[in-house]
Parts: sequence; structure tokens; C-alpha cells
Amino acid sequence: MDISIIGYDPIGAWKKSAATVDELLEFRNPAGITWINVDGLDDVRAINSLAEFFKIHPLTVEDILSTEQRPKIEEFDRYLFISVKAVNRNADGDICFDQASFVILKDAVISFQGIPGDTFESIRRRILDNAGRIRKMGADYLAYVLMDSIVDKYFFVLEHIGTAIENFEERAADDSDTAFIPDIQKIKQQLLHIRRIVWPLRESLSLLLRLESPLLSGEIEPFFKDLHENSIQAAETIETYRELVSGIMEVNLSAVSARMNKVMKVLTIISTLFIPLTFIVGVYGMNFKFMPELDYRYAYPITWGVMLAIVIGMLVLFKRRNWF
Repeated sequence: MDISIIGYDPIGAWKKSAATVDELLEFRNPAGITWINVDGLDDVRAINSLAEFFKIHPLTVEDILSTEQRPKIEEFDRYLFISVKAVNRNADGDICFDQASFVILKDAVISFQGIPGDTFESIRRRILDNAGRIRKMGADYLAYVLMDSIVDKYFFVLEHIGTAIENFEERAADDSDTAFIPDIQKIKQQLLHIRRIVWPLRESLSLLLRLESPLLSGEIEPFFKDLHENSIQAAETIETYRELVSGIMEVNLSAVSARMNKVMKVLTIISTLFIPLTFIVGVYGMNFKFMPELDYRYAYPITWGVMLAIVIGMLVLFKRRNWF
């Protein structure tokens, strides 16, 4: 587990790292805003020590350590707790999911990430380089920036899925593509998983906009409102993609059905051609003793001629009726 702390105010900013929570808290900046980031949740004792120092409720600690829960927001006397799901792409290009939790205090924000990684590095650089308005705003704005970076990655992942869906549109009519169904089912499952993340987040942000908490200043409302609108846009994009995937699967099913119908039509024509031929062969294969045709010198070529004429006649009939 990696723990880092950043302190800043309009004048300056600094960053520290420490091996223990006690060592880290010595660097806390009471005069400005403090951002503590906990990267990884394996050290439960350190998280409990951090919670004890900031008087975080034990139920909140349980929510932080539980990585399989829905995104939500809870209001306490001294802090706000927000849990969201982060969506990223790993080095192999696969989509992975992580939980990010935020404890918003009056002059501090504590962020927790389940999967170790430097997700918020761009925000650290903005603070240290005094880029943007972060150092001029309060802790609530920092929380907004952290959540906004997570929501922005939703669109990055959805853009990747949209590109994959475009490729599926080209593959849908190719009924010889044996990997089509497993691949598109994977995309469908990913969309379903992201949908389960975005819809609760939208509800949580809607609740956040209605909160009258002293921890949220009046000037932060437009930013969270914009974040809420982005979550709605992400949810609508997901629904659009799900409809596209369903339509593509129907196109593929239609293509497979059309090919199957074509094959069945050919087999049916072949079977129909052999019905009268089988009848003729069956009649003259009964081995009756008194069958005049058997003693006729040209019976064999005549029989072949009759069967050939029947086949040609049926093929002409089928062609006139546009059966093939």
C-alpha cells in the first residue's frame, strides 16, 4: 500500500510520501487544503489508524474496504463519504474495474483506491504546477476534480467500445466468423457492468446536488451539476451502445438464418429431384419374374433417358418458379 499527501494553498504546494500513517500525518497542513491518497487497501491497520485520526465512522471504513458495493454517497456530521467505480483499460487492452472512495472534510480530502496505480497523477501535477483553479478552491472542489477524472475515463472506455462496435457491424454479415458471438457477448457484458456503475453514480450525484452540507460551498454547485450531466450522458451512451449491440446480433442471426435457408433450399431441391428417380429404380428393383421391360433390349438406356428427362424437366420448372 502506498500513501501520499499533498498540501496546498493559493501561495504554494508540496508533496510527501511516508511508510506509515503516523509519519504521514506529521506533514498535514492545517492552514490550507490537505489531500491524502491511499493507493491499495491491503493494509487494514493503516486505514483504521487514518480513520481513527480523522474520526471516520467504522461503517464508512467497512464501505471503503468493501470493493463490490454500488456507488453511493453518505452524509455524516464531520464529513461526506462518496464511493464510485473507476473504469480503466489495462496494458493488454482489457477493461478493468476499481473502487474509489472519497472522504470529504472541511479542509481535507482522503481518497482510497482498491487497485494500486497512479490514477490521479495528472491532478497532482496540476496542483504542484498551480495549473487551473484547484489551489484557489476548497476541499470540495478537489473532490469534484478527482471524481471528474474518473467520469472522464468512462467516456474514454466507451469510445473504445464504440470503435469495437463499428467493427462488429462489418463482421455481422460474415456468417463464417466463428469468433463473432463470443466477442460481441464480451462487449455486451462489459456494457452491462458499466451500466451497473454509471446508473447508481447518477443517482448519487443527484442526491449530492440536493444536499445542504456546510462542507459544500455554493460556488461548487455548478461543477457537480456538470458532473451529473456527464454521468447522464454516459448512461445514455451506454443505452445507445446496448441497442446497437442487440441490433448487430439480430443482423448476424438473420445472416446465419439466411445461409441456413439457402442450404436447406439446395438440399430440398436435391431431395425432390431424387424422389421420382428413387420411385423408378424401386419399381424395377423388385425382382419380379414377369416384367416385360426387363427383357427389352433398350430398356436400360430408355430408363436412364426417362430419369434424365424427369430431372431436366423439374429443374426447368424450379427455375421458372424462381425457387433457385
